[in-house]
Amino acid sequence: MDVSGLVWAATLVALSAVLLVDLLIIGRRPHEPSVRESSLWVAFYVGLALLFGAGVWLASGASAAGQFYTGWLTEYSLSVDNLFVFVIIMARFGVPRQYQQKVLLIGIVLALVMRGGFIAAGAALISQFSWVFYIFGAFLIYTAVNLARQGEPDEGEFSENILIRWSRRALPISKGYDDAKLTTHENGRRLFTPMLIVMIAIGTTDLIFALDSIPAIFGITQEPYLVFTANVFALMGLRQLYFLLGGLLDRLIYLSYGLAVVLGFIGVKLVLEALADNNLPFINGGKHVAWAPHIPIWLSLLVIIGTLGIATVASLIKSARDRRRELAEARR
Repeated sequence: MDVSGLVWAATLVALSAVLLVDLLIIGRRPHEPSVRESSLWVAFYVGLALLFGAGVWLASGASAAGQFYTGWLTEYSLSVDNLFVFVIIMARFGVPRQYQQKVLLIGIVLALVMRGGFIAAGAALISQFSWVFYIFGAFLIYTAVNLARQGEPDEGEFSENILIRWSRRALPISKGYDDAKLTTHENGRRLFTPMLIVMIAIGTTDLIFALDSIPAIFGITQEPYLVFTANVFALMGLRQLYFLLGGLLDRLIYLSYGLAVVLGFIGVKLVLEALADNNLPFINGGKHVAWAPHIPIWLSLLVIIGTLGIATVASLIKSARDRRRELAEARR
């Protein structure tokens, strides 16, 4: 794709305007959104992504559009998995429901900034060193194995990192949230509210998630414009999706296994592409590996949709069976 600076600028302005509207809505009226409100916003953002993909199709062809849709779906699925950790963080720090929108939106903005930096660094590395695919692929396979072993995190497994622990000890923290402000006054002293610690927890979590998601999207497409926009559209609407899914997150018990399969598949795809374009002297004498195939984008999309669909349906069936069993035992 040959994306001009004007197109980049127009895209950034349009996406920033949408985020600004979100900020103004939350800043004007902090509240817990209803199911109807959350559903409308999620539908709006999903529709926006589908419309953008159609625009990519018209401007650059079906291949580019397929790369965007596959990358967006992958990142969106990983973002849903991130919600499990957000739920744990909110519960751990006792964030009131009416303030959780603000926490999520700031977390999304932080994620966009950090992922933008990772995308720029990843694109620069790939353009200079094709062997980076070996590293990305191995990292995704390693992540997939760990994800399959651990399953979904629960509150008992969440451990505060060193930055959170240091902040708790070193900073003067108030007991209340004071309308979700970062600072407040108590007895003539200016103190930080727990909101600052929550922001640190969300920000560091976003950083860890970016380490997984950026190699995954580069396994789908190496076009920086598609990588960036797929990430942005995946993160947009995540705040409303958090409230829409609600208790449903607890029922998606097999989602981690589905995502592990997806990450493992993309990791293998990256390694195969690295072998097909190999120039490392200690692998096949520095020559391309003829038997290594390039997996087409339509097959990647089919595998991702199929895997996530099976994981979701299996999760809901298992949850329904467990609930019926619990009700039957309670009646005895």
